[in-house]
Amino acid sequence: MKFDLHCHTREGSLDSKVSILKYISEYRKLGYDGFMISDHNSYKGCKAFDKLRAMPELQEEFENFTVIRGIEYDTKDAGHVLIVMPDDMYIRLFHIRGMRLRKLIHVVHSCGGVLGLAHPFGAASSSAMGFTIMNYDLIDELDFIETFNTCESPVSNQLAGELAAKYELPGIAGTDAHKAEYLGMACTEIDAEIRCNNDFINAVISGAKINASGTEREETRSGKAKEHWTGVLGYKFYNRGIGKVRSAHRKLGHYRLTHRGELAHKFEIKWEEIQKEFKESKEGKKQRRK
Repeated sequence: MKFDLHCHTREGSLDSKVSILKYISEYRKLGYDGFMISDHNSYKGCKAFDKLRAMPELQEEFENFTVIRGIEYDTKDAGHVLIVMPDDMYIRLFHIRGMRLRKLIHVVHSCGGVLGLAHPFGAASSSAMGFTIMNYDLIDELDFIETFNTCESPVSNQLAGELAAKYELPGIAGTDAHKAEYLGMACTEIDAEIRCNNDFINAVISGAKINASGTEREETRSGKAKEHWTGVLGYKFYNRGIGKVRSAHRKLGHYRLTHRGELAHKFEIKWEEIQKEFKESKEGKKQRRK
């Protein structure tokens, strides 16, 4: 099945000009089976999709087409990270940017989700390899890496592919689209039936064959601005300065106390089993490498 696994929607991102229905219409024409909503630190686009999907007059639009509901999270020490949680699970904590990668991995895996670095060798202001405080040992704890991003250079994508190969992680592709002109320039082919978030998570965890490919766009002025020192400094202020006002670390402790039981009941999450399975899968992964 063919997907674009990095898309920003008009409903969920201030800087996106592409609506959810536009994505669906265009990708149907291009022969894709679906795409992933990945707005920054927000599930607004995902919730907008939920409302559209519930409308009887739009049922034909969504027939045999999969919309994966994800999020692109801004971490404090590893840039942007793509996250996919189980069906209908929207973690409010992810609306607060600036959590460290180690904490983020713990939250996502504890709730049964998967996550991976977005454009790891892209602009230093928002990509993992541009952060001197990045803990490289944590890459082994990730589930995938975005190895092709339409907005990045061929060198950046090549290095991302090499990083995924080194850690034996599957690579995915996304356009990182904010404009309709970039639709169809990235494709993730998954050798599995993907009809919902849970299917995608299972495909990643079970080791389904995944192939990432695409075409890079020409460099833009906004792309160059992100690489400039002012862009890097601006991002640091955005994530680390403003983030301290609503610290993700404090919010995490509060969230666990007030919502963990609620989540477990609502989604029938068996925390002990999830943590045990995750630990076993990681141990098996390390054994295979030996």
